[in-house]
Amino acid sequence: MTPEHPVPAVPTATYRLQLQPAFPFEAAAAAVPYLASLGVSHLHLSPVLEAVPGSPHGYDVVDHSRVRGELGGEEGLRALARTAREHGLGLIVDLVPNHMAMVPRHNPALWDVLREGPASAYARWFDIDWEAGGGKVLLPVLGGPVGAEAAQLKADGDVLRYYDHAFPLRAGTAHLPLPELLDAQWYRPVWWRLARTELNYRRFFSISELIGVRVEDPEVFAATHGKILQLLREGVVDGLRIDHPDGLADPDGYLARLHRASGGRWTVVEKILSAGEHLPPSWPVAGTTGYDALRHVDGLFTDPAGADELLDHYRSFAAPRTDRGGDWAATVRRAAYQVIGHELAAESARLTRTADRVCSSAPDPALRDRAPWALRTALRELLVRLEVYRPYASVDAASVVTEEAAGRARLAFAVPEEADAVDVVRDLVLGRAGEGAGAAELRTRFAQAASALRAKSVEDTAYYRYVPLLSANEVGGDPGRPAVPPGDFHAYCARVQRDWPGTGTVVTTHDTKRSADVRAALSVLTQCPGRWAELLAEVTGEDALVPDAQLAWAAWQAVFGLGPAAPERVRGALLKHVREAGLHTSWTEREAAYEEAVERFVAEGPCGAPGARVSAFRDELAAHIRANVLGTALVHLTMPGVPDLYQGTEAEYRALVDPDNRRPVDLPPADAGVKGALTAAALRLRARRPGVFGAAGTYEPLRAEGPAAEHCAAFTRSGEVVTAVTRLSLRLAEAGGWRGTRLPLPPGRWADALAPGRHFEGHARVEELFAALPVALLERVGGPVGED
Repeated sequence: MTPEHPVPAVPTATYRLQLQPAFPFEAAAAAVPYLASLGVSHLHLSPVLEAVPGSPHGYDVVDHSRVRGELGGEEGLRALARTAREHGLGLIVDLVPNHMAMVPRHNPALWDVLREGPASAYARWFDIDWEAGGGKVLLPVLGGPVGAEAAQLKADGDVLRYYDHAFPLRAGTAHLPLPELLDAQWYRPVWWRLARTELNYRRFFSISELIGVRVEDPEVFAATHGKILQLLREGVVDGLRIDHPDGLADPDGYLARLHRASGGRWTVVEKILSAGEHLPPSWPVAGTTGYDALRHVDGLFTDPAGADELLDHYRSFAAPRTDRGGDWAATVRRAAYQVIGHELAAESARLTRTADRVCSSAPDPALRDRAPWALRTALRELLVRLEVYRPYASVDAASVVTEEAAGRARLAFAVPEEADAVDVVRDLVLGRAGEGAGAAELRTRFAQAASALRAKSVEDTAYYRYVPLLSANEVGGDPGRPAVPPGDFHAYCARVQRDWPGTGTVVTTHDTKRSADVRAALSVLTQCPGRWAELLAEVTGEDALVPDAQLAWAAWQAVFGLGPAAPERVRGALLKHVREAGLHTSWTEREAAYEEAVERFVAEGPCGAPGARVSAFRDELAAHIRANVLGTALVHLTMPGVPDLYQGTEAEYRALVDPDNRRPVDLPPADAGVKGALTAAALRLRARRPGVFGAAGTYEPLRAEGPAAEHCAAFTRSGEVVTAVTRLSLRLAEAGGWRGTRLPLPPGRWADALAPGRHFEGHARVEELFAALPVALLERVGGPVGED
């Protein structure tokens, strides 16, 4: 495909579109002229390969060889690419290598495996433990024990049907009576509750509807990536976003193979980096999808002292009535123990079987005579104590599975002699002991289990139990240390510019639990923690409707961050909150009485008269919320890396956890307001001056001078563009304002990109700089000019 206009190999900015049957390729094409005028260089598309019919997200892929028909098929995608090229835009596509949908009737490869068993040509595709299943794939699809559901299991030709489920029958078995028919298949339909302990295929986290794919196999890689690689070669697609690399057996090897196959196209990976963790330097990618940037941007606008005080108020409000959630590290550990013993019990069992097999057959006598229970305990204790998502072959595993963690793990054993199982397991995981395929499999499965445990225990459990400041409970966040001092922020940006200048950066995605604008409002609470605590005491009082204090604290924050909204949006988010927390109800063990109490509370509290008082408090703080919203947007759009805008976020965008954040948006927005004007100005500047923001550019912090210097965060890009934002504006106002604080600008004359006609030079008075808006974007118009 020959582009009508040149498209940069490295995006200057991307715009994420959530494709679904209600918003197909044709709708995306209709938005292209607007998005091109906004200033992005690439559209960032959610997964485009064939998925389960009706899927609103596309991550449940069923056929890698076809572009999704419900979106318009391959011709629809090619037409979108042509339209994008005509307007100078490229396409970035989200790719899902780790898993496929466990829906046989729509998944041809899986259908063949269930019909033919291990002899299927596709058996190598899926990560199935045939031995553990007695030669069968366990299918947790029945609503109850098989005896109770037998009447609904019916042979229909060569197909076994159960309500809307369909499974292939092994050749020559259709005539058998039901008990014999079921015994004759390569699969075993069972009660869905058995998945927790008996599942014998790798899945995505604890989602049994998604089955793991073995892309480490070169043939499987070729088959599952052929269509996307063709689209890359033919210029239909320009780059890739790789979903969940931590689930793969060998992320290092996969990314190297993909880099070779794609010709080195711009690729970012959805890698969640824990605080202090860096992306493996050997990975041949441009960087991450940007959750590490999100944490640093959010933290810049969070008051550290206020966050500590808010935590104290939270403990006083919630802890006396529930002893959970008052300490972040302890909350994570408790969640991890629960998850590994419950949601991931099947994965833990498989890991234990692998360790037992390695030890019992090891030529080294030092590995033998290990009881399975001891191996299971050692594995559990080491996994619970990992502080990152997983170890990698290219990174020293000893830095992840530390001796300190091993020491704490030994405390789980009452008999010291039995505690050496920890050392055995740690040596196996670190590659210091054990040989052959079994030992390699153990290391791989330990890493895969680690990533699933971290995600489930932190993001899907602890984030809903520890809730002093909800803006910190975000993917990649660190709720225990929500604030990021300006010096740390500048150090992070300098490192990104040096090491990963093409990395992605985000502040809102399809997976964020709250949009950036909701989080920006919530972070203001760290500047007035006492007033917030007083307000909650008033609206809560002795109200018998409050199901529990922890939920109430989170609910009021949700309403404060979201502002006036339809009750069903708040109700849906809070029901998800309590189910994920798993303290009083859960997705699999629903407590109807508690959930009804939550719904009553939402209707009469957050969405009733008390909620109106919280909204009024939000209105009082509107100017400070606005400062955070605009500051977050401008920092994101001008810091090192490639900014990715989530659909609709060029205007103020308030959304809670999915599915709320996947609602359709108007493109263009009816009224993008000041944030829209700021976004367009910054994006157009990036597009016009790519050298200033690209790999050859530089990043330098600018330090204000004067009594309010800490409230001005500023930096320069390549000496040609200056970003300056107000931080902690409420504290600033309480302290008396800027009081003569100045920002020393680099030599030259500077034009205000957000307010044409305004110019600055020398030591600019910050009060004047922020006279119109709490942020400023300056472009040099005099002095040395950087080359683009």
